[in-house]
Amino acid sequence: MTTALLSTTYFGPIQWYQKLNSYDHCLIEQYDSFQKQTYRNRCIIATTQGLQALTVPVEHNRPLPLENGQQTAPDTLTTKDIRISDHGNWRHLHWNALQSAYGESPFFEFYADDIRPFFEQRWDYLIDFNRAITEKMCELLDLRPQMHLTTEWHEMLPGARDFRSVIRPKHPEPDAEFLPRPYYQVYGQKFGFQPNLSILDLLFNEGNESILKIVSTQPLQPLPNPPQKGKERYRL
Repeated sequence: MTTALLSTTYFGPIQWYQKLNSYDHCLIEQYDSFQKQTYRNRCIIATTQGLQALTVPVEHNRPLPLENGQQTAPDTLTTKDIRISDHGNWRHLHWNALQSAYGESPFFEFYADDIRPFFEQRWDYLIDFNRAITEKMCELLDLRPQMHLTTEWHEMLPGARDFRSVIRPKHPEPDAEFLPRPYYQVYGQKFGFQPNLSILDLLFNEGNESILKIVSTQPLQPLPNPPQKGKERYRL
């Protein structure tokens, strides 16, 4: 059995979905301290002007009440407690950006009705929003991962491979298990191949062939999990 420990993502990159496909179990972290400028609330798409980041605004500065009447400090809020903000009409802006970027792609119209509801409905918490997105994307990609949310924080988790600091837009750590493979992109002739964009880029350009592209990004089989030490403290 192989287990991957991942951060939650908003229409995460291809590398993230590769882990869902290649590992037997995937644990999605929800007890980490929320960090800005990560895939937790950001995805990267290709546009006619180049790469564009779409960021979900969050209320990460609102403290939470505790039972003893005290409040948490804003910088100690965990990902599971992060609420989505309605600031800036972001849902409308994100959907318009996707229409503008991928409206001429081979499969945008085919999948538009599946994706649009995420920009029409409202979720209170980012973790729930991202999980709903992940479930829909797995359905469209024909992925069947075994996913569970973590039940507590671990600096290190015995028996799991930790990708929480590996898969991120800025200063990602090396990942020998991921090798980006070129696929058709709308703006390929203008910019060349742009690797590891949001899973939406792959889906809108490759359609039902996307799963084959995901599989091809893995040059080797996942390494065996490191030996487990002590009792496991997470639920599978």
